[in-house]
Amino acid sequence: MEFAEALEAVLRDLQAQCAVQPDVRTDDRFGIVLWAPDGSGQGVTPHQDGTAAELLVHLADQVQDWAVEALWSEGASAVWPQCPTHPDTHPLTATVRADTAVWVCPKRGTAVARIGELQTQ
Repeated sequence: MEFAEALEAVLRDLQAQCAVQPDVRTDDRFGIVLWAPDGSGQGVTPHQDGTAAELLVHLADQVQDWAVEALWSEGASAVWPQCPTHPDTHPLTATVRADTAVWVCPKRGTAVARIGELQTQ
């Protein structure tokens, strides 16, 4: 899986379930940067080695960090992506299961969706 394709999958999840959306720009110095409405930005970097699933998890972790900060800055619940079983208590965790990148409820350990396939709330 290419970096751009993996980032697109994670951004689909962000679009499906996050109240704050990034302005995604390419920067000559920093590569891909996610810009928040408050003017803060965070670069996202590829995983140097590993499988396609590991790349997705690596990017999901970075985008999740951006989303939590952006939501907090906007005064919204800083939980993304929301656990459908435990809303507003904890975010889902990106992990690899059976060579597939998935969002998992950290409390129950159950997979909720593949990364890139979160349903719109």
